[in-house]
Amino acid sequence: MTKTYLMNSLIEKMQSPDQDFRFMGLNDLMNEIKQDPNTFVGDEPTENKVLKQVLQLVEDKISEVKNQAVKCLGQLIKIIRESQMDLVIDSLINFSVGKDDELRDISALALKTITSELPPDGKIASKACAKLAPRLLAQVSSPDTPPEALIETLSILSILIGRFPVHVSGPSLEPQPLTALAPLLSHPRPAVRKRAILTMSQFVPVAQPELFNNLLQTHVMPFLPASANIEKQRTTIQLIAAIVRQSPQQLAPVLNDIVPGIVKAVQRDDDELREGCIQALEALLLRTPAEITPFLNSIVQIGNQFIKYDPNYAGGDPDEDEEMADADDDDDDDGELDEYSDDEDTSYKIRRCATKLLGALIVTRPELLISLYKEVSPVLISRFGDREETVRLEVWATYIVLLNQTSVYGGLPQVKDSDAIRGKRKRDSEERMDVEETPYTLLRSQVPSLSKALLNQLKSPRTAPATLQAGFELLRVLLGVLPGCLSAQMTPITASSKSVLSQSPSTSTSALHLTCLSFLALLFSTHSQPTFSAFLPTLTPVLLKSLSERHPRVASESFRVFSSLLNAMRPVKNDDWVDRVYDEALLRLSNHDTDAEVRSCAEDCIADLWICATDTVKGKGRKEWQAICRTSGTTNGAVKVVIKVANDVVIDDEWVNGCVEWLMVLMRKSGRSGKADVFVALDVLLKRYKSGVPSDLPPTLVPQIKVYVSTADIPLLSQAMSILALILELSPSVTFPEVEREVLGDIYRIAHSPLVSGTALDSILSFFSALVQADRQIATHVVPSLVTSVEKAPKAETNPTNVAKCIAQVVRSQQAVAAGTIAEYSKHIKPTSKAKPSTVVLSLLIVGELGRFIDMSPQKDIFSNTIEHFAAEQEDIRTAAAFAAGNIALGNLQQFLPAIVKAVENDPKKRLLSLQALKEVVTHCSHGQLEGVADMLWAPLFHNSEDAEESTRNVAAACLGKLTTTHPSRYLPQLHARIHDENIAARATVVSAIRYTLAESATSYDELLAPLIMDFLSLMIDKDLTVRRLTLSLLNSAARTKPHLIREHLASLLPSLYKETIINPDLIRTVQMGPWTHKVDDGLEARKTAYETMYTLLDTCLSKLDLHEFLSRVLPGLSDDSDEIKVICHMMLFRLSQVAPTSVSQRLDDATPQMEKTMKGATVTKDTVKQDLERAAELQRSTLRAVAALSKISNASVSPKFDAFVEDLKKSNTWGNEFKDLVGA
Repeated sequence: MTKTYLMNSLIEKMQSPDQDFRFMGLNDLMNEIKQDPNTFVGDEPTENKVLKQVLQLVEDKISEVKNQAVKCLGQLIKIIRESQMDLVIDSLINFSVGKDDELRDISALALKTITSELPPDGKIASKACAKLAPRLLAQVSSPDTPPEALIETLSILSILIGRFPVHVSGPSLEPQPLTALAPLLSHPRPAVRKRAILTMSQFVPVAQPELFNNLLQTHVMPFLPASANIEKQRTTIQLIAAIVRQSPQQLAPVLNDIVPGIVKAVQRDDDELREGCIQALEALLLRTPAEITPFLNSIVQIGNQFIKYDPNYAGGDPDEDEEMADADDDDDDDGELDEYSDDEDTSYKIRRCATKLLGALIVTRPELLISLYKEVSPVLISRFGDREETVRLEVWATYIVLLNQTSVYGGLPQVKDSDAIRGKRKRDSEERMDVEETPYTLLRSQVPSLSKALLNQLKSPRTAPATLQAGFELLRVLLGVLPGCLSAQMTPITASSKSVLSQSPSTSTSALHLTCLSFLALLFSTHSQPTFSAFLPTLTPVLLKSLSERHPRVASESFRVFSSLLNAMRPVKNDDWVDRVYDEALLRLSNHDTDAEVRSCAEDCIADLWICATDTVKGKGRKEWQAICRTSGTTNGAVKVVIKVANDVVIDDEWVNGCVEWLMVLMRKSGRSGKADVFVALDVLLKRYKSGVPSDLPPTLVPQIKVYVSTADIPLLSQAMSILALILELSPSVTFPEVEREVLGDIYRIAHSPLVSGTALDSILSFFSALVQADRQIATHVVPSLVTSVEKAPKAETNPTNVAKCIAQVVRSQQAVAAGTIAEYSKHIKPTSKAKPSTVVLSLLIVGELGRFIDMSPQKDIFSNTIEHFAAEQEDIRTAAAFAAGNIALGNLQQFLPAIVKAVENDPKKRLLSLQALKEVVTHCSHGQLEGVADMLWAPLFHNSEDAEESTRNVAAACLGKLTTTHPSRYLPQLHARIHDENIAARATVVSAIRYTLAESATSYDELLAPLIMDFLSLMIDKDLTVRRLTLSLLNSAARTKPHLIREHLASLLPSLYKETIINPDLIRTVQMGPWTHKVDDGLEARKTAYETMYTLLDTCLSKLDLHEFLSRVLPGLSDDSDEIKVICHMMLFRLSQVAPTSVSQRLDDATPQMEKTMKGATVTKDTVKQDLERAAELQRSTLRAVAALSKISNASVSPKFDAFVEDLKKSNTWGNEFKDLVGA
């Protein structure tokens, strides 16, 4: 079928008098275009005929046909010619200004569809915008355009500027948007003014500066004075709020002229104006936190003033405010007699806006927490009983924000004295609070009034479930911030909780039940038993009722409450409710269709019963363990229960044996899930046998563990080796033959694997120690077997260091083989030896490991032979020799250390290796030994770090740092004296050495370093780039390990830190590499260290950071040329979304363009290699994780670009599923 024939047949359908045919004709056309756009393109006259027919159907009388025609135009606009685009746009605009309301609406819908469907890339969008924007702006400027058409036209302009800001912001556009839209601010219809304000604010970010300034001078500034027309002032304030939400940076320079006018306008007697002013101040707080600072006092006063604004409420006594809601409830019967109805009262909107204003102040100003508790917190508490429920909920939500800010930024909570001590020392306590005011002490002083005001609102039986839930949530958050603070309020808490839990949960109240139960669990865990024990007879019946509820989440939470109660009352004796809880838990565990979460909580509760009410449950026949120790279904929770009980309760060997047999069944199950916990449980249980490990257990257990003696899963290998070592210790005679027969050969092969390190290597060393102690004769076979195994393996699959450590562990555990081992392997390092290089390396490592705990001074030739290998050709031999020399010296410092020091001073060729040997000495030497030789080492180390290459300097600095910690009062001043040394290498050594000292945990060292730390960190502004980079690294280490030393100095440190995050073009050079040129950024490492430091500060010094300024340095990092810096910035955004969601949500649109660019991936060229694509994909995943976290805090009204980006990701074929998984995680 030809294109022309197909199109003509569709036109014939669309011209049919039957509405169904017309609809199907449009539907078929749309499907054809979607499948193959070329179906339509080709014959221009035919295209025109089809297009005109579709436009004609826009005027159809049948709504379904018109809507289908609009959808068709959305597809056609992507492929039609320029002349045809003119026809479509002209026709639709002519329809939109007509007098037919229905046609006007459908044409507006069509124009919106077209602008929404235009592809963002390519020429079509620019051509469509070039045609559409002038026509729309002309229509806005025309005095004849009806108000309804104006509103639709403004909506279309909003879509255009939102999707194609580049195409509708050029200076050639006539008329200019701001010029055309400004007159609408005076339009008589409020709806038009409101829509015009929104559209203008969207054009402001891309408007020319002179046009924006003109807008300010003609339509903003003249209407801010108190004498201005109220209606004009309303519009102006709304415009300011809209502009600051879209483009805060453009209003920031003139805030000093604008804010005073808003502050005065809020006092005028017009509720709508007041509401607009308060909303504008809220937007200014959120979007321009730095520039609004001078006006904070005025904002606090306005918030505090208007949160109480209630001109229609006659009560003037503040004490009555708490019970306003109750009074309203009581007086409902008299409502009909009042002439005034609450429905006419809109003052609640102002109170709600004022509450949000205070909330914005709280989230953006954590540094003002103390003053907020003094000035704002009492006012919020006084409004807990606002008579309007929406305001009341907003006040409570704002107080939750204040509490959350306190937990993040308030510092360390004060330790609460017990009630008895508090009573005796009340005066001392008050004096202490006078001396040191913190957010926590201020909050504690306000808890009585807070809890009284809140609980008054919860006691009414007519309180709505949503309000009750919000109240219990506030109490829960309060306890999370200030544990144990509600001991004086147990009576009303008990009454309210009982009232809630007495009712069966329904769809509308289940969330309330869960919040109440969650609060009670926290209440029991944070208060002492005497506080609540008197109220348990009232609470336990309703809690037991909740325990048997069918709603799974309610039942789960009820078990958690009883777990919390059991732990709070430990040990529990002779309480009837314990038997009831046990019976209910057993019932749930015995039922095969019990919900997984309920089962998990019931298992945990059984564990707590065994731990806290041992005497009660011991006589129950242990039926619960049959239900817990099942082999089907999910068993992870059950294993943890066994671990918990075995750790805390002494039970007989029969129970232990039953659990071990069950665990061995689980070990045989396929898959890795839960295996780590199984090994932990085995470790605990094996130690709990009272009469020793049964003789029949090792022959069964060892073959099952053999499966995990493999490098396929290193964490499980580590645990398996620990279990083997443990069972060798507990039952050596029975276990040793099994180990020797089943797994020893495999362990020899694993010991030399380069994959084994850290915890896994430690567990293998423990195994060899236990093995040798289990059978004294085996040591003579283990050492040669280990060496044979490593010699037979391919070199790439071996790590001789591991083998040396294993041999040293064997010798340490069985000293009888020491002499033979030393003799055997020292012969390979003699000058006359013909051994292979790999054998020499292994021998040096073995001798070094043994030298650490064996004095080799009787065999001096071993040390001298080791030193001679410093001149070996192979680097691995030289490195092994340095290791061996340093460790042999540890065995006898007086004998061997002077020779190494002499080599450092006099032999430039051996200097680096000698320094590495010294590093071994300094690293592994005991504190007492090191003090004795520190003076001998200090001068040579410092002298030889100057004018040395970086690798030598780093080794020397590590040694100097360790030496400094041996006698800090002596050596710290010596380092301090060199910070301004003319020699760059000396300054670099000082900074590096101080960084190494930060591993010292002694408080006395911190006291000595504290007065000097800022002098060392002053090298952040050193003229040498290397010194600056090393100082940044010092700041990073200090922030991670000793944040208390730098926290109070951050105000002076951060400017220098932020400066290093800026790309310096002077440090970028071009290098010629064959036919290619390559750019090298010498400042990259320093910049990367600066960003790493920022990330560390976010974790350890959050309360001292200005987050607005901090974000201003994170966002540029998203466009850095370094992928590593981008990843660090993604991690910071992820973290910020958790600790400062409001601050970050205001800047999401600023971050969106760079994240969109990253998600597009690498540009593929002829030079692109596989590694480039893999790096790009990893960077995309990093971006995806950040976007997923940020999407949870975004607000479409604040960050439309980001929200559109998120929607695109959800629809992406490549990343959609992964993104949804991350969001759901």
